[in-house]
Amino acid sequence: MKITLKMPRLSMNMEDGTVTGWRKQPGESFVKGEPLYDIETEKATSEFEAPCDGVLLEILAQVDDTVEVGHDVCVIEKTG
Repeated sequence: MKITLKMPRLSMNMEDGTVTGWRKQPGESFVKGEPLYDIETEKATSEFEAPCDGVLLEILAQVDDTVEVGHDVCVIEKTG
């Protein structure tokens, strides 16, 4: 099943985040809890962990893109 992952809200005041790096590239598989990408906000840099086992299909937000909370970041194929 294809799933589009959105920019998460990491704090109550967070309105957007900047993608600072990708840990996986399209075609690579991952397991639940493994870091997929890094996000920088006004207050901190955080890892976004995979919500399930899967494969990264498409990156929608490139490194240094600032993305509003709730907007698309990537597309994955859920495998577990």
